[in-house]
Amino acid sequence: MGFVIYDLAFLAIFTIFIILFIQTKKKNLERQGILYLYKTKFGIDFIDKIAKKYKNILMPARYVVVASGIILMATIIWLMAQSTYLYLTTQISQVIKAPPLVPLIPYFPKIFGLESLLPPLYFTYFIIAFGVVAISHEFSHGLFARLHNFKIHSTGFAFMGPILGAFVEPDEKQMAKAKKFPQLSVLAAGTFANVIMTIIFGLVLWLFFISAFSPAGLKFNTYALAEIPLKDITILEDSTLGEELVKVSVSNQIFYLDKQALSDSLEKNTPSIIGYIDSPAFRSQLKGAITEIDGGKISSYDDLASSLESLKPGDTVTIRTAVLKNNLDSNSEIKEYKIVLGEREGKSFLGVGFWPVQTRGILGKIYQNSIIKVKDPRIYYESSLKDFGWFIYFLLWWIVVINIAVALFNMLPLGILDGGRFFYLLVWGITGKEKIGKKSYQIATYALIAVVILLMARWVFSLLSNWV
Repeated sequence: MGFVIYDLAFLAIFTIFIILFIQTKKKNLERQGILYLYKTKFGIDFIDKIAKKYKNILMPARYVVVASGIILMATIIWLMAQSTYLYLTTQISQVIKAPPLVPLIPYFPKIFGLESLLPPLYFTYFIIAFGVVAISHEFSHGLFARLHNFKIHSTGFAFMGPILGAFVEPDEKQMAKAKKFPQLSVLAAGTFANVIMTIIFGLVLWLFFISAFSPAGLKFNTYALAEIPLKDITILEDSTLGEELVKVSVSNQIFYLDKQALSDSLEKNTPSIIGYIDSPAFRSQLKGAITEIDGGKISSYDDLASSLESLKPGDTVTIRTAVLKNNLDSNSEIKEYKIVLGEREGKSFLGVGFWPVQTRGILGKIYQNSIIKVKDPRIYYESSLKDFGWFIYFLLWWIVVINIAVALFNMLPLGILDGGRFFYLLVWGITGKEKIGKKSYQIATYALIAVVILLMARWVFSLLSNWV
């Protein structure tokens, strides 16, 4: 909670600064709906200088820029289609209560109940990450505009409350009269810059992680499981380990089943059901990442296996764990358990399991990579820089994620985004007919709006059904 206070104070101070800035710079402000645009000539000379100096490099780079725009557009359309299918055909809305589309605003993981999937997005993180995203995006637009001699009328900042954005304003009429390829390169330049920023900060993140973090524990995500024939089950009693569990016997062995799963299986007359084995880990309700067994450090699966191999069934061991809050290694509480080891095939048995994370669709991928792939999700890490190390790690993580998210989102074939005009020009160029380009662009825009409405309706229906 400590940093949150400072972050909220920074948010308040920043908001006051923006209000005072708007009040004192009214002459330079232009209002467009809920946005205030502060127009300047700042940076135009620098953009001109870079465009002229590196013209021989930038001209052939246009082909890479346009190709990246096409790839990003195809990728986001595929991800949208996959996620829509997943959201409409599965019960994922029952598991993840957040709406299918959430605004990228400070604290959105906490506001929408996504803390178990995503690290906190403090205002400090947001404003730094958005600065990197917006400045690189708009600078690249301006750079390729000047490369094709399109006039830039102004640069500046956009204000929406305490949230900032940057913009470069090329001469739209001059652009519209140009050939299609120059226009495509200017439109795709911003998202291409965000891809470059993703790569650069991804490398910085990786280098920082391997230099400042080390494995300190092993995470398990389930207890030992077994497939149990329904016909052999004898129900004994409700479990004292949880109201949702029932204790059963099968061939003189004890298992614990989920009541709802058992009820569903009996109703559907399925031949078997997955249940928890009556293991030492389950009986003691071992929680968290295992960091020590009898003083021996555990930082990998091999460490755990070696430690258990050195012990005998019936041995009493002291296990220390780091109980993670919101699945984030940066926020944990150390607990200690006294556990009597069981026996399986003549060897000591603890009874923890490592269930593979499902990755179907974009939501599954977000879950699996919630702390980015430089981090093995099975390992608990500690930072040599303590809390400051985690602060920098999550800042870099958000810079990477927001850059790629903006790059993808901006290439949606939607009227208000770069991808809208890009799609229109692309179809026109392929077919040779402007009418087909306009029609395709309109259909794509309406289709995306319909998908958003459909997804939100599905989410609302899910919420209502839960309340009823």
